[in-house]
Amino acid sequence: MSRAGTACATLVALVAGTLPVFAAVQPKLEPCLACHGAQGQSETANVPSLGAQNPAYVLIQLFMFREGLRIAEPMNDMAKGLSDDDLRSISGDIAALPPPKPPADDGDPSRLDRARALVEQNHCNICHRLDFSGQENVPRVADQREDYLLKALREYKSGARHGYDATMAEALQPVGDAQIVELAYYLAHLAAAR
Repeated sequence: MSRAGTACATLVALVAGTLPVFAAVQPKLEPCLACHGAQGQSETANVPSLGAQNPAYVLIQLFMFREGLRIAEPMNDMAKGLSDDDLRSISGDIAALPPPKPPADDGDPSRLDRARALVEQNHCNICHRLDFSGQENVPRVADQREDYLLKALREYKSGARHGYDATMAEALQPVGDAQIVELAYYLAHLAAAR
């Protein structure tokens, strides 16, 4: 079996396993929180908030970092020594953290309205759900850092960021950069947009 085939088989086995959620922060999670924020609320530019992220999504991302299927330093080095059980445990711990807090400002109503129309036009609220809490292997993006969202959306569109499938790259092909800016703004201000 090829390396990619072996990686896919391992990933399926990991996701199929039970993903425990732990209330207490486990020691393996502490290095994650150094960059991603004490309660999973990032204060670092271009670093996502992890709080309340879907455990299946986190598990897949950690697996991809560990196996070198997704390149993002220092994540690749941090994930190298993690066992499958570690990946499951960290995924559960992250899911148990509180969700990201929205920004203090309410956002520009006209920008939020324009972006809401983009969301509906491009069906973003189907996979990511109406409240953008995500589901299973689809990430929570509600109230995520705007700078990180913008970076991630641009990387998906350009092909610089490879997902475990091509859904995001395909979904973003008809979306222009000015619209990506509006989508990132909307998702970062989701609580105000409701």
